[in-house]
Amino acid sequence: MTLAEIEERLAQFDALLQPVARYPIDMSDAEWAQKLRAAPDSLTQAGIRGEVVALVRAVLAEYARGDAELRTALRVLYARYRSFRWAAAIPTDATTAEGFRLGLLQLSIRDHGEDSRDEILTLDEDCRLAAEAGVDIAPILREVAAMSSDVDKYGMGSMRDTLLGHAH
Repeated sequence: MTLAEIEERLAQFDALLQPVARYPIDMSDAEWAQKLRAAPDSLTQAGIRGEVVALVRAVLAEYARGDAELRTALRVLYARYRSFRWAAAIPTDATTAEGFRLGLLQLSIRDHGEDSRDEILTLDEDCRLAAEAGVDIAPILREVAAMSSDVDKYGMGSMRDTLLGHAH
């Protein structure tokens, strides 16, 4: 899959996800949180779950085997198509080495997303689950850190530094 093909697909899915991502939440409604939890996930609401999961897996495979230039370009696309990036995190099983690695690749390509704090909480939880399951997390963290951006976007460290900081 070429970078142009990836961008075309991201743009298509981003357009379909924008109404879901930008749907207003009436926080004056006492049951807003319950309604939000009961609603189908964003990809299901947009009717594109299968296609997006397949695309994310393909993009992450390209990201992992690509060079630094390709990985930078893919991070730029994820930054550009914010509704896609927000909705397209596929579930992973951090209790396995491959699932843990896949989750880290998603963190890496999102490159802190909108909020470093959310990404760090996700990383903390995935590291905890993987370590409790006996996964040797340090080499996987170092591997994905080497693919990650060294740009400190929000003053909380780069994604590379964040991942390496968990590899102690």
